[in-house]
Amino acid sequence: MDAKGKIAKAAGLMSVATFISRILGFARDMIFAFYFGATGISDTFFQAFKIPNLLRELLAEGSMSSAFIPVLTEYREKHGENESVRLVKITFTFILIIVGLICLLGIIFSPAIVTVIAPGFLSSPEKFSLTVLLTRIMFPFLLFVSLAALAMGALNTKKVFFIPALAPAMLNITLILSIVWFESRTRQPIVAAAIGILVGGFVQFAFQLPSFFRNRYSLGLDTSFRHPGLRKMFLLLLPATLALSVGQINIIVSSILASFLPQGSITYLFYSMRLVQFPVGIFGVAMGMAVLPTLSEHAVRKDFDKLREDFSFALRLLFFIAVPCMAGLIALREPIVNLLFQRGQFDRAATQGTAEALLYYSIGIWSIVGVRVITAAFYSMQDTKTPVRIAIVGLASNLLLSLALMGPLRHSGLALANSLASAINFFLLSFFLRKKLYRIDARKILRSFSQVAFSSLFMGAVGWSLLRGELWSHSGSTMLKSAYLCGTMVLCVMIYIISSVFMKNEEVQYVREIILRKLGKR
Repeated sequence: MDAKGKIAKAAGLMSVATFISRILGFARDMIFAFYFGATGISDTFFQAFKIPNLLRELLAEGSMSSAFIPVLTEYREKHGENESVRLVKITFTFILIIVGLICLLGIIFSPAIVTVIAPGFLSSPEKFSLTVLLTRIMFPFLLFVSLAALAMGALNTKKVFFIPALAPAMLNITLILSIVWFESRTRQPIVAAAIGILVGGFVQFAFQLPSFFRNRYSLGLDTSFRHPGLRKMFLLLLPATLALSVGQINIIVSSILASFLPQGSITYLFYSMRLVQFPVGIFGVAMGMAVLPTLSEHAVRKDFDKLREDFSFALRLLFFIAVPCMAGLIALREPIVNLLFQRGQFDRAATQGTAEALLYYSIGIWSIVGVRVITAAFYSMQDTKTPVRIAIVGLASNLLLSLALMGPLRHSGLALANSLASAINFFLLSFFLRKKLYRIDARKILRSFSQVAFSSLFMGAVGWSLLRGELWSHSGSTMLKSAYLCGTMVLCVMIYIISSVFMKNEEVQYVREIILRKLGKR
């Protein structure tokens, strides 16, 4: 199988596993919305989870993989299997000590943290105190997901993708069980949800251990912190921390500003971003993770022609899948939010507020997923300085745009600012990657994107025209709505594929060949 086939296969496996996890995530969100609605209680939980979740992005899943996979790949290629196994053990020990200390400090200074991230809560002592308590409970979650990210990165370098990508599903299952089981058995059900997050982080790590051990890794302690591989990883990790987590930091900025907006604004932004993260996680993160080991191998061997070719292919294939998802979310936003969340304490007003935010967040999906692949190209060459410089520009853009737009558009303005900032980030990264590689097949990428955008626009218009009416203005009729929405989605997918074939899009031909090979017809 050629490199393109390996990338597509790895991305496919990760997408399937991530899809399972995201579906469970939606089930979790539906249960959470049913019990807690869009209220002050839900606002405290989401705000308390912001910092542990941000640090997860900063120190764990995104930046850990970006720094860890290229270095571990290099050590396996140049120094052999035993040295790479030892480097994993040293990294495990380092994470245990450093991240454990960060968690301890986070627990101690939770009141100060909540003051910074939710200044609007200071006027309500009860709300502030509950947010502090939830923050303290969930902070150690960071340690467990950091260890889970280590296991994921180590397995990815062995081209094991499915089990690590499925591990986050364990977090969702644990949280669902915690909410359902303890909701009627405790005075503060929201505390049970926070405990579920903590336990779920541990389960996410433990789920990968059998595969981790089968691939000859171990978790013994090794304090050789002067190891050159760890030092190199640490130097890459520092700038990667900000560059890869720019999206999370922008969300934090939005939530801080939203704490000054009417009650429910934070929750509207949370649920709409959860829907946006569905295609971003399934396709953007999966493709970024799948392509990184292959690009890293090309970079170690100095085969930059192959690196350019596989980067262009990965970006085009990603746009082919993600852009129609973006169009679908925009066109079907209100029916989707209504079906998933409008029940119990989550009323019609909450549906409308979430759908408005979803519209503006969805506009930026193409650039959010694109940034994942472009940063993977930089990190494969162990260049983390360029992305971090651009990330700072993105952060500044998001802040300025948020302040300008939150007045006229309220919480929707914060969502639009996030999308515009991600687009700025994408274009700047593309410009500097082109300077680094001299060419990135920009014309081919633009031609493919234009074809995909036209087919997606046509598909979205059909979907929007079919799902209008009073059915989506009230709760209930779940089976009828599910059938109607799913049928419309299937029709839209068929329209998109037919349109892509008619326009002779190269990516749809490649996907067709993969399917035919799987069926044994070619």
